[in-house]
Amino acid sequence: MPNSWTPQSWKQFPILQQPHYSDKDSLGGILDSLSALPPLVFAEEVKALRSSLADVADGKAFILQGGDCAESFTEFSEEHIESMVKVMLQMAVTLTFAGKCPVVKIGRMAGQFAKPRSADMEEQGGVSLPSFRGDNVNQIEFTEAGREPDPERLRMAYHQSASTLNLLRALTRGGFASLKNVRQWNSDAVDNTALSEQYGDLSSRIHDSLEFMESCGINVDDFSKLQGTAIYTSHEALLLDFEQAMLRKQDDGWYDLSAHMLWIGERTRQLDHAHVEFLRGVENPIGVKIGPTADVEEITKLANLLDPENTPGKLIFITRVGAEGAYEKLLELFERMKQLDRKIIWICDPMHGNTVKASSGYKTRKFEDILSEVQAFFRAHKAAGTWPGGIHLEMTGRNVTECTGGAFNLSDEELSNCYDTQCDPRLNASQSLELAFLIAEQLREN
Repeated sequence: MPNSWTPQSWKQFPILQQPHYSDKDSLGGILDSLSALPPLVFAEEVKALRSSLADVADGKAFILQGGDCAESFTEFSEEHIESMVKVMLQMAVTLTFAGKCPVVKIGRMAGQFAKPRSADMEEQGGVSLPSFRGDNVNQIEFTEAGREPDPERLRMAYHQSASTLNLLRALTRGGFASLKNVRQWNSDAVDNTALSEQYGDLSSRIHDSLEFMESCGINVDDFSKLQGTAIYTSHEALLLDFEQAMLRKQDDGWYDLSAHMLWIGERTRQLDHAHVEFLRGVENPIGVKIGPTADVEEITKLANLLDPENTPGKLIFITRVGAEGAYEKLLELFERMKQLDRKIIWICDPMHGNTVKASSGYKTRKFEDILSEVQAFFRAHKAAGTWPGGIHLEMTGRNVTECTGGAFNLSDEELSNCYDTQCDPRLNASQSLELAFLIAEQLREN
C-alpha cells in the first residue's frame, strides 16, 4: 500500500466486480452531479454510530444488522420500509429485554443495491449476456438492452436512498419508535401466531413496567431514549466510482456519506486491491466479510491496514463460514485476535455460508443451518473469552417463502408460494423474530 491515501488512490490498484460502462462520458457526468448533491447521511451520525460501536467492542452492547439481500426499484414502497422497521424494532426490543443487552440497529438499506457475481456473463438458452449486478447497475430482465450497465441508474439509486432515509428518520424519530408503542410494532406477517403471543407477552411486560414508572411519578416522556431510536444504514461498498462521489471532507478526515457503515465483501477483500485501499482512508466504521478460507495471517494484515490505530468501534469482521465446522474455524480467529489485543467487533453472518439448492430447484437456506452457525459463533466466543458482537441477516418484514424451516417448518415445496428475492433468499418476518428470541437466550448465557 502507498504511504499516502487520497480519494483517487484506489484507482492505482486492481479492482474486481465492477460493471463495464460503454458510455464513459455519461458516467463521468453523472458522477460529477452526484458529488455536488447533498450527502445521504451526515458525519455527526457516523460519529454517533462509532461511539455506540465502541460500546460493542467493549462487550457492553450488541449489533442487529439486517435487511434485504438487494434493494430493488420495483419493490420500493412505504409499506415495504415500514414492515422492515417494524420487524427490526421487534427484534431489537426482544434482544434488549430478553437478552438484557443494549442493541445497536443497522439496516441493510438506503443503498444496498449492487451485488457481486460469480461470473461476468450469464447464459440462458444459448444466449450470453452480462450478469445482473443489482438495480443500480442494470435490469434483472434477461434482455440485451436490460443487461447493459446504465450509469443513470446510479442517480436513481441515490434518490431512492434519500427517500428511504427520509421515511426511516420519520419512523424512528417521529413517535412511531417510542417504547410506548411496543405493542403496535407487531407485524401482519407474524400476527395470530405463537410468535405473536410470545412477543405480545414480552411487550405487555414492557408496557406494565412503563406504567409502573409513571405511577411512581416518573414521566417516561422525559427520557429521549424511550421516545425514539436510531436505525443506521449500511451497504457493501462495491461500486467505488459511486462511493468516491459520496466522499465529503470534514475537519477530522474523509467520510463516505453514502451510508453510516460500509463493508467489503468476501470477493473484494484482497489486501492489494482497490476496495481495501479506498476504505482504509475513510472515517466510517468498516466491516469485512470473512469466509471459511480466511486465515489468521490474512485477517491480521486486514486489521493493520483498515484500523492501524486499533480504535474501538472502527473495524468489524463479519464471519460467514457456514454451519459445518464453524466452531473450530471461529475459535482460532477469535483467540488469535485476542492474543494481539485487537479491538475487533465480531458479527455473525449465518446466511451466506449456508446457501443450498432445494429439491424444488430454488436457492434457499435452512433455518436449522442458520441457527447452528449462530450457536457455534456464541460457543466459540465463550470458549475464547471474547464478546459476540452481533448478528448480520438477510431478512424482510414480509411473509416471503425463501428460507425453509423455522417454527412453521416451511418446506421445499412451499418455496414457490412467495419467492420474491432478486438475489439471495431472506428470512421472513416470523423467522427473523424467532431467531431474535433464540439469540436472546444465547446472550443471557454469555
